[in-house]
Amino acid sequence: MGDTFIRHIALLGFEKRFVPSQHYVYMFLVKWQDLSEKVVYRRFTEIYEFHKMLKEMFPIEAGDINPQNRIIPHLPAPRWFDGQRVAESRQGTLTEYCNALMSLPVKISRCPHLLNFFQVRPDDLKLPTDSQVKKPETYLVPKDKNITDITGPIILQTYRAIADFEKTSGSQMALATGDVVDVVEKSESGWWFCQMKTKRGWVPASYLEPLDSPDETEDPEPNYEGEPYVSIKAYTAQMEDEVSLQEGEAIEVIHKLLDGWWVIRKDDITGYFPSMYLQKSGQDIAQAQRQIKSRGAPPRRSSIRNAHSIHQRSRKRLSQDTYRRNSVRFLEQRRRQGRPGPRRAGSPRREQPQTESAKPQPAVPPRPSADLILHRCSESTKRKLASAV
Repeated sequence: MGDTFIRHIALLGFEKRFVPSQHYVYMFLVKWQDLSEKVVYRRFTEIYEFHKMLKEMFPIEAGDINPQNRIIPHLPAPRWFDGQRVAESRQGTLTEYCNALMSLPVKISRCPHLLNFFQVRPDDLKLPTDSQVKKPETYLVPKDKNITDITGPIILQTYRAIADFEKTSGSQMALATGDVVDVVEKSESGWWFCQMKTKRGWVPASYLEPLDSPDETEDPEPNYEGEPYVSIKAYTAQMEDEVSLQEGEAIEVIHKLLDGWWVIRKDDITGYFPSMYLQKSGQDIAQAQRQIKSRGAPPRRSSIRNAHSIHQRSRKRLSQDTYRRNSVRFLEQRRRQGRPGPRRAGSPRREQPQTESAKPQPAVPPRPSADLILHRCSESTKRKLASAV
């Protein structure tokens, strides 16, 4: 077998998504050396972070030493969507950017950083669930390139800074108490990409509060069944309600809070732990480790000094006693029902004794076909696909 490389990258359009909050992802069709074609979805902030890392890896080709030697294409910094014209121009920019990437020397166009970025991720394969209230809206690039069917302006959420924040890297944005920012992206890591006038960058969510209420309305409910995760970086608890873990320990996440400090369960113990130091078992940890190096875990709200809120009451948060009590109650109920918990990463499967009455396990169903996916999508998406053919 020859080396792995990408033959072509085509922008198909973008999707408007509503979970965990309203945001946009761009759809790319990636054709690989074996002629296989894969569709991947990336946020613009992800693309820009990839672009910055590529420039750091190849400073000569990026023009950092001599601007005349630059061959890596330019990419404008992220900014919030303010209407149809911006969305249209960004799609054209991304198309030109991808074409320029593929025409670069092999050492760049086939470097691991580029190949890994356009590899299919588990999230790229997820289909909208039937219980999802608002399904993604797809906007395809017509073949005639006259992009007319694009969403209107996005109303971004506005937040206020409760304390001064000094940035520690070039990708972050400094804040002063009382600053009002527009939130472009809410990352699960607890770092939110914000814009304020001409400035933009990553800000810890713990430094921000909604204008109309101290509570974050988009925080999900606890899931005491738990999701299995593995720690990819050791952390020592700084407060009584946190949990200490060594690298490689298997735990269960029972509450994913948007400030980046998740409630985890280790045996019967619960506590806060930075989500940036966790990864689902079986997934590539390279990207998560790069984020740790570039930003680290965000601070907790309780560690911020001189915080000034405009709201009379504080945020509603469950105590660890409540988490532990509900978790123990759920685990006891699960044991009584004889249901096994999530299997720990790296733990061996227990062999079940074979008996004559044992029933065969059902076969794992194959991935749905393209026709089935098309059947399950919304009527709006079907009409756009039909018009694009």
